Amino acid sequence: MQTVVLSDAEEAIRALKAGELVALPTETVYGLAGLGLNPEVLAKIFSAKDRPTFDPLILHIARPGQVSQLASEVPHDARRLVDTFWPGPLTLVLPKKPHVPDLATAGLGTVAVRCPKHPLMRKIIEKVGVPLAAPSANLFGRLSPTSAQHVVEQLEGRIPYVLDGGACEVGVESTIIGFMPDGVYLLRPGGLPVEQVEHMIGPLKRLPAQSVETAASQAAPGMLMKHYAPATPLVMIDRFEELKPGDGVLTFCGRPQGHLGPVMELSPRKNLQEAASLLFQALHQLDRSGVPRIAALRFPEHGLGMAINDRLSRAAATHRPA
Repeated sequence: MQTVVLSDAEEAIRALKAGELVALPTETVYGLAGLGLNPEVLAKIFSAKDRPTFDPLILHIARPGQVSQLASEVPHDARRLVDTFWPGPLTLVLPKKPHVPDLATAGLGTVAVRCPKHPLMRKIIEKVGVPLAAPSANLFGRLSPTSAQHVVEQLEGRIPYVLDGGACEVGVESTIIGFMPDGVYLLRPGGLPVEQVEHMIGPLKRLPAQSVETAASQAAPGMLMKHYAPATPLVMIDRFEELKPGDGVLTFCGRPQGHLGPVMELSPRKNLQEAASLLFQALHQLDRSGVPRIAALRFPEHGLGMAINDRLSRAAATHRPA
């Protein structure tokens, strides 16, 4: 199979309606999109990504009001989040309606739903006429793609189409909030700062991260302890003194003096939004640079820094000895 990079959204729409997979741009990362209510198409997504079926998918809708087409119940606090933050980088896990395929939900009684902000993505969902499943357009567990080129590097020959919509604005996956019988949980920090959610609906409960070997169904995507990893071993550090000669270095702001190796400084202006938008692009560059190790200096643990640290810690766990 040859992977074709498209520039025309109408071609992508025709392919999706025909049951093909198309990698599409969103404001978070590129998603590998397919008909979200068609089990045969969903199976193609899992196969193309080498993704285990115990890891559920997010179903994407064109308009916030369409959440009721997939969820059997939308609690009051969930409705407040929908009204405030959709369209945007927020996914809600809610009780599912019976017609939602088990393959999309890992057999659970809940469904993950998001209304993306990217205008092209929303236009395509609207014209296709059904929700689209669209996990990150990469191989399972590997670095997320924030450009069409990143998609091609990992999925060349595995998928038929990529729609080039430029670089992703947010740069990290969506924040996932789960509405469970025993409370409201932060299932994954992401592109919407957790503080904004908690300001709206109060403190969120947390679930422990799970090992990549755990074959039980996950409550939401991106919860596995080992995830988002470059091929190059990655470690998190707290001080430049922990660097080794030749390390590829990832920092929020500031550069180690006299270091012999590539340095990616994500935001000299100390802007976490800018840093998040460049995170995966920088990791892709360091991964291609031939360094023996990537050393990532820990980010401030607030705002989007929480999501950045989450991605880096899971990437580091992938290469950590068991």
